[in-house]
Amino acid sequence: MNFNKILVVLGEPNSIFSEVLFKYFNLKSFKKNKNIIILVGNKKLIFKQMMKLGYDLNINQINHIEKARKHKINLINIDYKFKKPFSKISSSSNRYIESSFKKALQLIKVNKISKLINGPISKKYFLKKKFPGITEYVGFKTDTKNPVMLIYNEKLSVVPLTTHIPLKNVVKFIEKKKIIDNIIKVDVFYKSKLKKIPKIAILGLNPHCETTDKISEEKTEIIPAINYLKKKKIKISGPFSADTFFLKKNIKKFDVVVGMYHDQVLTPIKTLFKFKAINVTVGLPFIKVTPDHGPNEEMIGKNISNPSSIIYAFKFLNKINDF
Repeated sequence: MNFNKILVVLGEPNSIFSEVLFKYFNLKSFKKNKNIIILVGNKKLIFKQMMKLGYDLNINQINHIEKARKHKINLINIDYKFKKPFSKISSSSNRYIESSFKKALQLIKVNKISKLINGPISKKYFLKKKFPGITEYVGFKTDTKNPVMLIYNEKLSVVPLTTHIPLKNVVKFIEKKKIIDNIIKVDVFYKSKLKKIPKIAILGLNPHCETTDKISEEKTEIIPAINYLKKKKIKISGPFSADTFFLKKNIKKFDVVVGMYHDQVLTPIKTLFKFKAINVTVGLPFIKVTPDHGPNEEMIGKNISNPSSIIYAFKFLNKINDF
């Protein structure tokens, strides 16, 4: 695998992603990055957005991966017609985003590149309810079954068993097989990429892991999954009640917390670490990272966005180089 190159798909053009990238490229840490960074997007758009936001950065446009240089902002151009540097998010950028992902995934396959960062996309306009999120979209494009969303911080990471689905549908996906599959993938990721045997906690679905119904998901699905994983020598504990789990005395004992639905674990992780967290898709043939912010339409073009998550993303991928 090619561990020294990172492809960056710029994603939704009307987002804060270009701004936080510009801020990163202005830092000393960019000059210390061990990887060769290659953007996949439209050069003219990037130039116009730099002008709008007041940045002066040199872009090294390339046609072949071999031409990319370390500590340069390399870019493979993708055609895109636009009128303004920033506009309202709409479906007009869909073809451009699709082309950017297609090109990046081709480059990954042909050149055996192991690292991808993607900018945010609009679930409403780009995914159009065909996929719950970008995790599932990239999984589909790479023929990957059941990719796992891991929100990573070196102190504590979380995994939602279900991602961007309506709360009323969550119970349908609480299955022993899915729990086992997700946790095994996370365990393998930590051992192979981070060289660490993770201590994993799993939360219950119901308040206090109890229910007055005849069927208890804790008894029928979660506990049997935990018992199976323990036999496989995976360090797992639970189920824990979600309402008290994220106290300091509890979270310091674990590396990963697996929750049953999106907000059960993403709300506390964002409260704890704010933008110092990244979305890692586990189970793909390469490592895919998404900064932990969306397009953030309210802050587009204002040059006031926090770049912490993209900085953390590059720091994380540098860490992979060290192993």
